[in-house]
Amino acid sequence: MIAIIDYGAGNLRSVANALVKLGYRPKVTREPEDVCNAAAVIFPGVGAAADAMQSLKDSGLDEAIREVIREGQPLFAVCVGMQVLLSSTEEGGWNECLGIIPGTVRRLPAGLKVPHIGWNQVKQLVRHPIFDDIPDESNFYFVHSYYAEPEDSTVVAGTTEYGVTLCSVLIKDNLVATQFHPEKSATIGLKMYDNFLKMAGAKE
Repeated sequence: MIAIIDYGAGNLRSVANALVKLGYRPKVTREPEDVCNAAAVIFPGVGAAADAMQSLKDSGLDEAIREVIREGQPLFAVCVGMQVLLSSTEEGGWNECLGIIPGTVRRLPAGLKVPHIGWNQVKQLVRHPIFDDIPDESNFYFVHSYYAEPEDSTVVAGTTEYGVTLCSVLIKDNLVATQFHPEKSATIGLKMYDNFLKMAGAKE
């Protein structure tokens, strides 16, 4: 089973439609047991990190995500889903996040148009199957006002320039996370999801 986490704020339909287009049959779920038993997990996100964290706690999905990471199950986190993996966020003043990846989520610098909306290039810093058949500096679609700043630079697998050099792809073991939205990034975004699901050995 491919589980798409439903915590009340995700861009669920677009993600599910993207996977269906690739020939997969994902299950949108808010059940922690489904998430823990899935062959691959996708953790989408839109909205505010603090609200996302509260919803995850209320449903028990916060512990399910931690269990998925501990057990080494393949997990793909998107946008706010990526941000709440870190220790804390500046959004809303300051809020604690899942603490899976040490680091802070920071607001984009003053003077920039915020949110950052539209297509931007991703510079690949590592060779990894998630990038198979995806040219370096390909354009992906972004919608965000905050960005992840991990303490460990070795988990930063892709960067994007927008006032600062921001982490746009994060990889650690079986965890892949992107600041951009693959499901809104046309053919190249679908290819990234397909690469992830093939890495996970997920069945169509």
